[in-house]
Amino acid sequence: MSVAFVKEESAEAASETVLPARPISDRINLVTEEGLKMLQNAYAEAQQALDTANALDDINERRRQTAVPARDLRYFSERLRTAQLTPPPANADVVAFGHTVTFERDDGRTQTYRIVGEDEADPAKGTISHGSPVAMAMFGKGVGDVVQLGKDELEIIAIV
Repeated sequence: MSVAFVKEESAEAASETVLPARPISDRINLVTEEGLKMLQNAYAEAQQALDTANALDDINERRRQTAVPARDLRYFSERLRTAQLTPPPANADVVAFGHTVTFERDDGRTQTYRIVGEDEADPAKGTISHGSPVAMAMFGKGVGDVVQLGKDELEIIAIV
């Protein structure tokens, strides 16, 4: 009998609804207060989406609709479990996690980024991960220091 005439999908199709895990880096999971709240909200949203999908009557549609929220729930659960809430830096003498750093590139461009956790990093919104090459090059450096980033140089001009 053709699969088109049965209610259950084939085993292969059903197994396709189990998505591979979202990648998690091996870096320490530092988070700001805002980053922790973001993770908590994302976890709650994934849980709500999973609950909604699990309420569907059609088993095949339920499988399809639960795949993404189930994967996201596993991811955010692990990120919350390993999150290390890091308080704002006590001073702005040297670049550290949580600082907002303004630097000038050797081509004259000036950029400003806040150094945050991996899950909250969004360069378009002015945040970069503590594991990014730019952040790692600047850690421990002060205003006026020049850091090498590949072939480029960055001069730190402000730390807040």
